[in-house]
Amino acid sequence: MAKLVKGDKFPNFTVDTAFENGVTIEKIVDGKPTMFMVLRYIGCTVCRYDVHCLTERYQEFVDKGVNVAVVMQSTPEIVQRDLAGGTLPFYLICDSKQEIYKTLEINAASDMPSLVGEDMAKLQEKGAKAARAGFKHGDYEGIEEQLPAFFFVDGDMTVKEAHYAKTIMDMPTVDEMLAKI
Repeated sequence: MAKLVKGDKFPNFTVDTAFENGVTIEKIVDGKPTMFMVLRYIGCTVCRYDVHCLTERYQEFVDKGVNVAVVMQSTPEIVQRDLAGGTLPFYLICDSKQEIYKTLEINAASDMPSLVGEDMAKLQEKGAKAARAGFKHGDYEGIEEQLPAFFFVDGDMTVKEAHYAKTIMDMPTVDEMLAKI
């Protein structure tokens, strides 16, 4: 499959989430507009901070009638451990075999400097926010140089927006996501 573009159908993968096995994307979408944020892994401090920010502001997505799902290279066991018995208000898809990443051609950067690009100051600022929120780096999982992506689909899984990040910081903020929907 090629990279997704506006108008494509999002594939109906069968996935494992942090708390449930064998869930289809169709079940996650549930006939509602859905935002997919594809990140690296739960031990990545800034990725964990993204999950935290989405959790804090989840109700704003619900108020707009939009589902949220996060995709990570993490295993369910590590996500559950890192959440310390807590839960999430949205699906966290555990794609440790990178089926979604490979199928949707969400590529990794060629090396760590390429992952960061010209965004070191932004990355350090976000890392500092994550540290102030109490997050520190956890287990490494998957491909360290993995680039993120963002997809917004309508209720029938038609892609309304596809964004393949060029660096780790080339992703919409929660405010920008909410403005898009």
